[in-house]
Amino acid sequence: MSHKIGLSNLVRGSTFFQHSGIAITFVFMPIIASGVAESVFEIGIIVAAFAFAQILTETYFGRMSDRKAKRLLFIRVGFILCALTFGLHYFADNTTYLLIARIGAGISSGIMIPPMLAYAYEAGKGKSKVASVISFHALGWLAGIVAAGFANDERLIFVISSGFFIIGFLISLKLPKLQTTKIVGKGIIKKIIVKNKFLFSSLLIRHVGAAAAWTILPIMLMEYFGAELYQVSIVYVANTLTAFLVMNLMSNKIQIKNITKFKIGIGMTVIVFVGLSMITDWWMAMPFMAIVGCSWAFLFIGGNFHLMENNPRSTSTAIFSSTLAISTVIGPVIAGAIAYYTDYTIVMYFSIIMTLLAFIISSKMQSEKPNEVPI
Repeated sequence: MSHKIGLSNLVRGSTFFQHSGIAITFVFMPIIASGVAESVFEIGIIVAAFAFAQILTETYFGRMSDRKAKRLLFIRVGFILCALTFGLHYFADNTTYLLIARIGAGISSGIMIPPMLAYAYEAGKGKSKVASVISFHALGWLAGIVAAGFANDERLIFVISSGFFIIGFLISLKLPKLQTTKIVGKGIIKKIIVKNKFLFSSLLIRHVGAAAAWTILPIMLMEYFGAELYQVSIVYVANTLTAFLVMNLMSNKIQIKNITKFKIGIGMTVIVFVGLSMITDWWMAMPFMAIVGCSWAFLFIGGNFHLMENNPRSTSTAIFSSTLAISTVIGPVIAGAIAYYTDYTIVMYFSIIMTLLAFIISSKMQSEKPNEVPI
């Protein structure tokens, strides 16, 4: 029994430091980029570069993790590379260097995110407790954002980020190898996408709207409402803390179908951007960010668990993650263009339209038939 408790906690620890390291730079990247970039459009490109690099690596290494059944190899290599590439941001004092650092960080994190999620699921044997383990993904984001707020220094956060990845790597060395079946075969990725087309398309559209909003929200809070860096951090804490709490409730209290959780998560997001388009002070963003956290918990757990129950795990979660990354490329570029020609509030209107469309598409999703053979 102690071994089981130990394993869950090791997975929690690795997940926690993995996402703390990513989060500490992610939220403030628009602000950091604005220090070296010439225009808001360049900021959009820098923010998008990280996600673009993630798309290329996540799908490939997620598939390799299923094909070779070597989760730990990819997890550990990812931690080492992240410690290096996120640390390199410290020296990025112009647009070109920052762009190169973001691409390196995207590749490094993309190597380990899908295998880590599949490993967590397999370590918990697919039981409801897995939601509690995966909630440390959200807690990691919370810690990263809080650490960035305390550091209140746009360069120091990269040193802290690198440190988080080193700790995560050391914890991952204690993780035992789990028995996983090699999944070989042609056209697996295409089959998964076709089979789950409504899930992936609604996720893509919802997240384009969200990524557009997150690109300009930190700048909007600082420029329109005079928020300090630590106050932006407080606003984002409302998001991640709620996500952590709701994911834990899903371990035992919230007993509804995964597919329904996903639809609820998409639908709740609409309310958020309606609210954010109407705020008149920085602190007013907090309740809406709490709703984002709740919606994220529903769509992340609902979507990923539905996929892992019915498809090869690391590959399907890699496609889920890559879909988010694709949106994180498109969203910031659109946000940069809209904000350049109009203003920040129009970006929020764009996000409302996108999330509404995503909810309509998600309503077409059907539950898997219990006797259906997974591909």
